[in-house]
Amino acid sequence: MAKRALSVLVSGYTFLEGLRWHEDRLWASDFYTGKVIAAGLDGRVTEMAQVPQQPSGLGWLPDGRLLISSMRDRKVLRREPDGTLAVHADLTALTGGHINDMVVDRAGRAYVGNFGFDLMSGAPFRTTGLVCVEPDGAARVVAEGLWFPNGSFITPDGRTLIVNETFGNRVSAFDILPGGNLGPRRDWASFGAMPDSDDIGTLMAAASIAPDGGALDAEGAVWVADAIGKRIVRVQQGGRILEQIDTGEQGIFAAALGGPRGTTLFMAAAPNFAEHERRATRLGQILMAEVDVPHAGLP
Repeated sequence: MAKRALSVLVSGYTFLEGLRWHEDRLWASDFYTGKVIAAGLDGRVTEMAQVPQQPSGLGWLPDGRLLISSMRDRKVLRREPDGTLAVHADLTALTGGHINDMVVDRAGRAYVGNFGFDLMSGAPFRTTGLVCVEPDGAARVVAEGLWFPNGSFITPDGRTLIVNETFGNRVSAFDILPGGNLGPRRDWASFGAMPDSDDIGTLMAAASIAPDGGALDAEGAVWVADAIGKRIVRVQQGGRILEQIDTGEQGIFAAALGGPRGTTLFMAAAPNFAEHERRATRLGQILMAEVDVPHAGLP
């Protein structure tokens, strides 16, 4: 297996998440500066929005307006054509912690994950669910019992939602039903059973991989950012790891496939995800590598 050459697209950020290739630029959220940025392949960066309550997941409505997860106040924001931000949906009553990554389908439905508990304060772990936000902002819970739902993907046929579960040592899948509801959860990839514990340290120690963000490719495999392994792995359905890219001292927490051929793998890198360290430093960067199989599906 060839070793992938890594290069840096941009650097000097706190903690980047929500990577998306859109309109020939890479979009990303920087948690602790509150910036949503878009970067060209020349490294030129444009600030697209300022989200005081911490941006994360990104997606677009059919009319081109940007949706942004505003984490701390648990609101999905909508960027209007004039650049102002409006509240698209308030998910406070439907979530158990910061809202996080999301995927928006071609009809404009956003499937939004949340922490489920206060991760950064060391609170006991709790499972949580996925919220579906309709294009008009109406919202409902469509899945429960998930172990920190994170990066999510919709297959090219629009029939399956794939969800990385960061503290579950697994990737799950759901059939997308008419009207946007989800069928029962099933394993898409499982890396081993987890202990019956609400202690995050215990769960992380037991996991083989902590699936964070990622990207779906045209062979149906998912590039999975491993939040504890300082690597990103290409996984096929069933759990077999097809390829691994090691990143030395940098953890990888989000990814996207894009570029002119859809084969540039963008990776959000930082030393770790500890808020007190990342907020105070500017060590976040986006790495790039060329891979063999192009992007597919959403986002």
